[in-house]
Amino acid sequence: MNAVLHPDVLAAREVLLTHRDDLSAAVAAFAWPRPETFNFVTDWFDGLATERPSQAAIVVVEEDGSQSSLTFAQLSERARTTANWLAARGLVGGDRLLLVLGNTVPLWEIMLGALRLGVVVIPATPQLSPADLADRVARGEAKMLIAHGSDGAKFAAVDEACQRVHLGELAGDAEGAWTEFPHPAQRIDPEVEAAVTKATDPILLYFTSGTTAQPKLVEHTAVSYPIGHLTTMYWIGLQPGDVHLNISSPGWAKHAWSNLFAPWLGGATIMVFNYVRFSAAALLDVLARGHVTTFCAPPTVWRMLIQADLAGAETSLRELLSAGEPLNPEVIEQVSRAWGITIRDGYGQTETSLQIANTPGMPITPGAMGRPLPGYELVLVDPNTGEVDDTDGELCLGLDPRPLSLMAGYKDSASHVNDELNAHAFRGGVYHTGDVVTRDADGVITYVGRADDVFKASDYRISPFELESVLIEHPAVAEAAVIPSPDPVRLAVPKAWVSLAAGWSPDADTARSILVHCREHLAPYKRIRRLSFGELPKTISGKIRRVELRTAEQDRTADRVDGEFTDADFDF
Repeated sequence: MNAVLHPDVLAAREVLLTHRDDLSAAVAAFAWPRPETFNFVTDWFDGLATERPSQAAIVVVEEDGSQSSLTFAQLSERARTTANWLAARGLVGGDRLLLVLGNTVPLWEIMLGALRLGVVVIPATPQLSPADLADRVARGEAKMLIAHGSDGAKFAAVDEACQRVHLGELAGDAEGAWTEFPHPAQRIDPEVEAAVTKATDPILLYFTSGTTAQPKLVEHTAVSYPIGHLTTMYWIGLQPGDVHLNISSPGWAKHAWSNLFAPWLGGATIMVFNYVRFSAAALLDVLARGHVTTFCAPPTVWRMLIQADLAGAETSLRELLSAGEPLNPEVIEQVSRAWGITIRDGYGQTETSLQIANTPGMPITPGAMGRPLPGYELVLVDPNTGEVDDTDGELCLGLDPRPLSLMAGYKDSASHVNDELNAHAFRGGVYHTGDVVTRDADGVITYVGRADDVFKASDYRISPFELESVLIEHPAVAEAAVIPSPDPVRLAVPKAWVSLAAGWSPDADTARSILVHCREHLAPYKRIRRLSFGELPKTISGKIRRVELRTAEQDRTADRVDGEFTDADFDF
């Protein structure tokens, strides 16, 4: 096999690598490649297997320290035989495959095998409930599902017409007919030609994490993620030969971003730490022993990491990233003091690749998301009037030209477009992200909050993220969520739900200390007026569900709820 890297995609990548430390130059020189056909496996990954056959493509490190790995050449061959096996079981281009696996090497074999065939993959996390999984099979119109045998019982309610394939031993109470996914040596099915996928052909269906509503079904094409994540590669700062470790669960879009497309677009090795219970010490050991050069983690992991001895860890790290939710400036500062590297925030959605980021070599404004990435035109729109505003408004994407990385659209099911959702998302000739931001004179974008989360108190607009960033600077606060609490005079006042750090008690002394801290660091109209302690509700992907807290708060019938503290309780 002497496959080559697609020349148009390679040329676009070289522009970004050439200008990796100069965002302005990259923006000026970059244009999205727009091939009429593209298959990520045959037009890119197989080229990596030719170019760097002995480099590790994927390394999975287990909790006990053991690891499994495949080179680019080995994984390319596994993708070919897996595609043959899937085809022998009746899958053809356009069919849907529900993939419900954790971080195990076969996950990458199956993803690449399916993409080689043009089969549409529906990634899902094993943490989903049986009802969630049945919904994904039904709405995704899946012809086959592949899952760990230990999760077999979760699929009892799934339509028997959907083929079931298991990895590992099948749970004893699993119902229905199952086929075991074979060892690589047993995949001896007849050779099948790879699909020539059109740029507009669907290849991925993702369910969003549902922070404010039922998960939406997002369709991506043969180019939107496989080529669109060139911008994610640029943000990470990946270079050929790097080792990239990203903390993300399979089934969510970020896993495809940083554990599939972006690293391999950059010619990097993907390293995965497959743990059940998080341990900062174990993660630091993996970073060191694996010679990891680029590392991305969600804010929750960073908040736990700073409680460890970062300064004592010896690593090969060059780039540090955070994504999923905005990372609080205090966390960035603590890591910078320990490692001398600044965590660079990035912003994107399941619907797109990375849109905005602090990129390598760019001056960083503390607390800001950064600047628009190559290939994106950002438009700020007043959420109330729909008018364009240069400094403040809902973040939208210009569509002339349409970013290659933007989703094809929302679906009701795999075969039915959701016209209502699409009309709302693309109204006014732009794509609406639903996030409110500000932009300063230098073009730096700062996150304000979800359009649904920003609220008014005493006629002032309140950004929950701004208040949460102040709260987390207090040593007692591990995580915080700010919501509006009904008030007869001010319409609403800011209320904080706080998850406490180890060693702190949910009592009046802690509440007073936190409220004093807020009074010292926030303007009077922004002060936290009410405070409750407890675990924060989250989506399976780890994002805080403020909508759940907000709804409960709006439904309160008493002036005070159990366990709540207010600023009136204390003599400041």
